[in-house]
Amino acid sequence: MSWTIQTRKVNQKLTHIANINQWLKNIKFETSVDFIYSNNKRIVVTTNKISVSSDLNVIEKYIKEIDDVNSSNIMSPRLLQSKSYLKILGILYFVNGTNLPVISDIIKQVSKTTYLSQDTILASYPYVIKASQKSDMAVVWVNIWDS
Repeated sequence: MSWTIQTRKVNQKLTHIANINQWLKNIKFETSVDFIYSNNKRIVVTTNKISVSSDLNVIEKYIKEIDDVNSSNIMSPRLLQSKSYLKILGILYFVNGTNLPVISDIIKQVSKTTYLSQDTILASYPYVIKASQKSDMAVVWVNIWDS
């Protein structure tokens, strides 16, 4: 059953990509959408080239016209200023005193409490990997927006 739901979501995203690209093409824009990622808090749209504000306006208008989207909750789209990453070393792969691996949600919660990351915006979920097969240490990659 979850495979059917996943397939439906992929098909919906592909339909949205095609529709947005048609809107952009109708206005004679050269920009096209390559990928859409969404969760319950945000939508990330990647394009084939650097977008300008008129591209964002077309995409925003399209999203506001989708039936199951509450347009009053849509924040204005913004362009990326720059994207950086942070590699964190020296973290135990398993949560202290358990056999549970550290997951990205734990990294997000901990990062919110540190001084260095109070004003940063995560560009994606943190990626946690085990340093090596026999190691008990993790390596965490965090993509952040610099604005």
